[in-house]
Order: sequence, then C-alpha cells, then structure tokens
Amino acid sequence: MLHDTAVAIAERWVTDMILKEIAVKMQEVSPAGIRAMLGFDGFVDQIVHVVDTRYDIDRFERVKTLDDYGKKISNAAGLSLNVEMVPIQTKIGGNGPILAEALAAHGMKITYVGAMGKDGIHPVFRTLAEKMELVSLCDPAFTDAIEFLDGKIISSKLESFKEINWDTIEKRVGTERFRHMLEKSDILGFENWTMIVGMTDVWENMIEKILPCLSKDRRKVLFIDLADPEKRTDEDLSSAIGCLKKFDRYFETILGLNEKEAYEVAALYGKGRDELPCVMEAADFLKERTGISGIVVHTLKQACGAVQNERAIVDGPYCSKPRLVTGAGDNFNAGFLLGKLLGFGLEESLLMGTANSGFYVRNARSAGYGELRRFILDWSEGSIGA
Repeated sequence: MLHDTAVAIAERWVTDMILKEIAVKMQEVSPAGIRAMLGFDGFVDQIVHVVDTRYDIDRFERVKTLDDYGKKISNAAGLSLNVEMVPIQTKIGGNGPILAEALAAHGMKITYVGAMGKDGIHPVFRTLAEKMELVSLCDPAFTDAIEFLDGKIISSKLESFKEINWDTIEKRVGTERFRHMLEKSDILGFENWTMIVGMTDVWENMIEKILPCLSKDRRKVLFIDLADPEKRTDEDLSSAIGCLKKFDRYFETILGLNEKEAYEVAALYGKGRDELPCVMEAADFLKERTGISGIVVHTLKQACGAVQNERAIVDGPYCSKPRLVTGAGDNFNAGFLLGKLLGFGLEESLLMGTANSGFYVRNARSAGYGELRRFILDWSEGSIGA
C-alpha cells in the first residue's frame, strides 16, 4: 500500500512538471496561423434534464444518472411512463461545429462545410459565422441532448442529412473550390460518420477525384470522429475503415474515439473488452489492425494514444459535477489537435486535450488560448477543483 501511494505521488509530480512545461511552451508559440477545414454535420442542440421529483413551478430534482433513468424506464414495462424534460440551453450542436468552435476559440482560421441551413444560415449558427467561413450544404438536424452526471442520451432527427453526399458538395460548393479548401488547410476534420449515411460516398469521391490533385509538399493531419458507430452495420464500418487506410496515403490520419467507440471498433476485428481490459491496449490493437497513422481514445478520466511511433496514457482533470457534458469529447479533440499542430509531443497533446475538455465541462463553454494555458497552470498547482 505504501509503495502504491509513493508511486502515485511520483507520477502526479511528473505530470505536474509536464503541465508546467506545456504552459511555458504555449507562451512561445501561437495557433493564429493554423488553418483547418472541417465538416460535415450540423445540429441545433437542446440540452435537457429529466425531472425526478417536482417540488413547485420552479424547483425540481433531476434524474442524476443513466442507471437511474434506465431503471425508471424498465419499471414502466407493460405500463406507461410520463417523462418531463426541462430545457436548459439551446446551442450549436454536432461534432463538426463544436470542434470548429473550440478550435476557433484558440485563434485558428476555420472553414466549416456542413448542415447549417439550406436557404440561409440558421440563427443558432450565426455566432459561428462571426468566427469562421461557413459553407452550408443543407438544413441542420435537431437533437435533444438528455444529460446526466455520468453521461448523456442523444436523441436526434436526421432527415436533412440525407442531402449530405457528393452530388450536394459538387452543386453547392464545386469541385475546384472544395479542392482549394483542402489545399490551403493544415488540418482536415471529417466528423460524425455514423449519422451521415452518405459520408463514405463523400470520402470515396474525394479519394478518387480530389486527393490525387493535391500538392505533396507537406503531409497534412486528417482527424476522423466516427461518433458512436453502434447502429451501423459491420459492412458499413469496414468500408469506412477502408477509406481511412486510403486517406493515410495522403495524410497523417488519426481516428479519435471515446471508450465505448473504441471497443465497438475493436469488436469488428474480433476483440472484446475482456481481451483488451485497458484502453491503451485497445488503442495499440486498433492502430495495428486499421493500418492508419494514429488512434486516440478518451474516457471520463483518462486519455491515451498510439500515433506514429509514440504511445502514451494520461489522467485528466476529472469533474464530478459538470455544468455541461455534451461537446466534452469534441473539446478534448480540439485540445489534442491544438497540441499536435503546435508541435507538442503525444503525451503533452493528450494532456492539452483533457485540459480543454476539463475547462469546458466546468464552464459550459470552450476555452480561449490564454484561458487554457491558465487552466493548465492551475491544474498543475491543484487549484481547479473537482
């Protein structure tokens, strides 16, 4: 027991030193010149809480955990259940827009191509239009994000996403303009493959028609977020992974996953959680089997990665009472990519990802570059709170 305590103290000391070094490095570099092209989803999100006990017109106690909510539903089997949901916030939604907003908060130059309004930008996205170039393909989807202290349920209406395909990109963007967007960017991000059924079609056309025409003077970063592929077939998922292998000929392709998603993709290759009990093992396994440049996995309390020849696992600044969890993973991705694009190592970039997410869940908004640096310093000094 004493040995374990001593090891934990030593590891914490090392992490604190690395955090301080990150803060120093952040003063010496700037993300202002980094360009990103991201796509292709777009949601209007309504964050809601489920009422457990209603006291009066203003006061209620929320259902705190997914397990508690699941029991309520199970107990109503054969009967009926009335569920009251209280709107907390209406906000920009979708993996792509939230990632774009988080990167823009650090000063990057963003072009976002996605679902933000067919005949004009939906009002919820107007704040994005002030921070970046927007190119809309179709109307946004709509989501109820039912939040609990230990997770969330995303309930979405996706009809508009049927229009996200290569034909729409050719009509509303144009092949040459789209190629130019890719060419001028340092990082590309294609998010939410699961909910955009036409995404693989977009990828295949890009690989065939666009990528061979790009200049080869530098190897860009491509970041992919599948976004909970459970409902898609193994055949669909295999086709998507096949595209990632082809992308890797042109880009440093990194697949970002949460813990659940990591094990869902591992199952495609016949490995379960029992065989890969640690997320680091899952990341190593998936990097080997997918054949792409990198795998990054984030959990509630940790993050790990196997990227190129580096591998690392870090603890994050866990928050027991988050103000907002929808978008936390996207803010992790933004912090990780910020570190990578600034030239930081894998362990440093993972810590920056967990810090960016840690700030977001505590403040219900994305951090600016200076705010992230201050949060990292406070974390190193043990003063961010739980």
